[in-house]
Amino acid sequence: MNTPTQSEKDRVVIFDTTLRDGEQCPGATMTHEEKIEVAELLDTMGVDIIEAGFPIASEGDFAAVHEIAQRSKNAVICGLSRASSKDIDRCAEAIKPAKRKRIHTFLSTSPVHMKYKLQKEPHEVYEMVIAQVTRARSHTDDVEWSAEDGTRTEHDFLCRCVEAAINAGATTINIPDTVGYTVPEEYFALFDMVRQRVPNSDKARFSVHCHDDLGMAVANSVAGVRAGARQIECTINGIGERAGNAALEEVVMAMKVRNDVMPFWTGIDSTMLTRASKLVSAVTSFPVQYNKAIVGRNAFAHESGIHQDGMLKHTQTYEIMTPESVGVKQTSLVMGKHSGRHAFVHKLADLGYQLADNQLEDAFGRFKALADKKKQIYDEDIEALVDEEIAHAHDRIKVVSLTVIAGTVGPQSATLALDIDGKQVTTQATGNGPVDAIFKAIRALVPHEAKLELFQVHAVTEGTDAQAEVSVRLSEGGRAVTAKGADPDTLVASAKAYLGALNKLTSRRMKGKSEMEPRIHSTDFG
Repeated sequence: MNTPTQSEKDRVVIFDTTLRDGEQCPGATMTHEEKIEVAELLDTMGVDIIEAGFPIASEGDFAAVHEIAQRSKNAVICGLSRASSKDIDRCAEAIKPAKRKRIHTFLSTSPVHMKYKLQKEPHEVYEMVIAQVTRARSHTDDVEWSAEDGTRTEHDFLCRCVEAAINAGATTINIPDTVGYTVPEEYFALFDMVRQRVPNSDKARFSVHCHDDLGMAVANSVAGVRAGARQIECTINGIGERAGNAALEEVVMAMKVRNDVMPFWTGIDSTMLTRASKLVSAVTSFPVQYNKAIVGRNAFAHESGIHQDGMLKHTQTYEIMTPESVGVKQTSLVMGKHSGRHAFVHKLADLGYQLADNQLEDAFGRFKALADKKKQIYDEDIEALVDEEIAHAHDRIKVVSLTVIAGTVGPQSATLALDIDGKQVTTQATGNGPVDAIFKAIRALVPHEAKLELFQVHAVTEGTDAQAEVSVRLSEGGRAVTAKGADPDTLVASAKAYLGALNKLTSRRMKGKSEMEPRIHSTDFG
């Protein structure tokens, strides 16, 4: 919130592209329902602009952007489009229901992109910039133009294009580090140069959009803000193409904690950062690394004796921000089979979860079942349990029962019962090992041609009774999805993970669309 010491000129607008650039990350595709859930949380936590998708990419993308536009309460809802009238018009149609709407259109400006990607001469690109911004402005007075591969664009040409875009009606100018190549000093100088040389630069807000290929996305983003940019384009957990984008939680907390050297502020409710991180991780099945800044499991954990001693004497000896400031509570409850629903709800709140009533009942039932199998329930056990509940809440195919016969004498066999749209089906299959037998049984009940690209198992906690967490990635027709499954039985977790990925692959088919519906990617301007 704005305070008497904060001025509007120091306000940094947060542009979240988790649902667009983040979802382009291989394997991170979200269902329609998951996109709506993420968008509603982003809107609630104070994100200024939500880039909800790339409407012309597919009917599914269009539908998601359109519904998010209908539901938005506070945020500007933005759609992405390329430099064509068809793209721009489709984008305008998708965002039409929003109370506040933006069209974000982009075009390559670097020599290598113009020559090999666009196969156009600079003068042709210049004319396209004017035409695309003019077209977008005919639909809305909030238009953002991006110079794709801006950090590798010749300065004279970049300035010409920026000036032309502003004259044509662009209200936000984004100069993305599309390939994650720049460094903070260089990015600072680029924005400083453009703002100094472009005569109408004061008529638009400048934006940063950085990729993390060299691990400098957050540092570069902040450098751009220091040079005068007042919009940061970022994603929850830093997900995105290749090495990802600047992480929203990191740029927000960097400016909040080090406001002495970066006197900027945002409208983000930082106490919701952990909740947002967990939700996006669950719906994309992309785990957050334990030592991830701000929202990682170890971000506020101290094992070293020296650190523990310092923390007991004063928390600021080793913590530069409070756990509460990012939505993590310090209170710890020891959970077990005697714990009641109230304690379970309190623990979920501590861990940053907020479940609907039906999800809560299901999660509590699974918690009690797990508590009967394990002597000690760790926070990680509950996180794995709830993450799976969120990720698979809308699955149409679920495991009912599984019996496996394994050992040194093969072949191994699996008897599997599934619930498919409320109907129970059963089969038995043999394979070269128990996991192979399970996956063959699934294939017999749910015929498909998906290829298994990843099968990974790790223990959620220590001990022989630890839950197993299995990650599975399936690909079919050029589309790859990843899902996780957790269970004390590794084989059951394997079945859950495989079905989770299969559910994602088939979700569009169940809505009357082809599961192989072609997607048009934005070629990753940033």
